[in-house]
Amino acid sequence: MRIEGSGIEDTIIDLKPLDHIMNDIAFIRGGQWDYERVTYDYKINSAEKNVTYYVRIQGYAIEGDVDRGNAVIKLRTPLLGKHYYPHGIEYGEQEEFPESVKDRTTKLLEKAKTELDALKNE
Repeated sequence: MRIEGSGIEDTIIDLKPLDHIMNDIAFIRGGQWDYERVTYDYKINSAEKNVTYYVRIQGYAIEGDVDRGNAVIKLRTPLLGKHYYPHGIEYGEQEEFPESVKDRTTKLLEKAKTELDALKNE
């Protein structure tokens, strides 16, 4: 599910401070990157059997190279996904998400926006 209106989409930021901000709020940039794209995930555990939720923030390099650490990243609209073991993550609008997961997602994205805005104002 796309999380429209978070204020994160279209933010432009250097990769290193972005990595630092995302790490501070527990988003992980694991192996989901290449030379042009980055993906940060926040895992939300669920009481449902074999279900985990993920808040995903993606971005792409508008200049530089992610691998070299000199990229300038433009962020995309955040996503909320539901991982079904062993099938993978579904982001479709037809997915059902508990209100508690939606609320947690909103708070995480608000915190990320606050941190990104603070960096812009330095």
